[in-house]
Amino acid sequence: MSDSNLTEAARRCLEQLGPEGLPRHVAIIMDGNGRWAQRQHKPRVAGHRAGVEVVRQLVQTCGELGIEVLTLFAFSSENWRRPAREVGFLMELFLLALEREVRKLHRHNVQLRIIGERSAFPEKIQQRIEDAENLTRDNTGLVLNIAANYGGRWDITQAARTLAEQVAAGDITPEDITPERLAENLCLADLPEPDLFIRTGGEQRISNFLIWQLAYTELYFTPVLWPDFNRDEFEKAVISFSHRQRRFGQTGEQVEQQRNA
Repeated sequence: MSDSNLTEAARRCLEQLGPEGLPRHVAIIMDGNGRWAQRQHKPRVAGHRAGVEVVRQLVQTCGELGIEVLTLFAFSSENWRRPAREVGFLMELFLLALEREVRKLHRHNVQLRIIGERSAFPEKIQQRIEDAENLTRDNTGLVLNIAANYGGRWDITQAARTLAEQVAAGDITPEDITPERLAENLCLADLPEPDLFIRTGGEQRISNFLIWQLAYTELYFTPVLWPDFNRDEFEKAVISFSHRQRRFGQTGEQVEQQRNA
């Protein structure tokens, strides 16, 4: 994207960090919608509506900065335990977002993917998911992954099941099962692993989100509730990431030597 198309906030961030200081892939748990609504004496669903607007802004910001992949935890496999009324509203909101937002994403060259066990959703939502993915499949800009009815343990289990079926069929042997082969059967296998993980809302855990893929990801926790997580807050997270030394098992001296080579 040319400098003329950047917002002032994006230009400022790039001037401070440079493209090499940005994460390629950002993963976010969008926490705090319900508490945000309660603090304003509104029903919890009002927080979810406000959270959708933040998603719109963040998708735009990531596109402007040149971040390649954004993965958002929208609905976990554990969220079915919430009150039935709230779950029903979330399903309606998800369907509405698929109907209203997908063409906007398509116009901005965003590729949309939904990861998770989608068979649990109503058929209407499953069809909308398929239509949205088909429409945006060939887009070459930001890859936007929405984790819906997703759990990290489910992800690893379905990958292990695939490998077990291959062993049973005689296509591979147990000795052929390596971390690399298992990773090839996980969600997001064709994308770079997350560089930066953000969780809003004050909790400091990853809550069964991308638990394999986050092995070497930099973690950033903020007390800011999701509806208040604006461009400036996102920029703070990215700047924090840029100041960290990622070693991947090496010493700090090795990393510096490679950087200066």
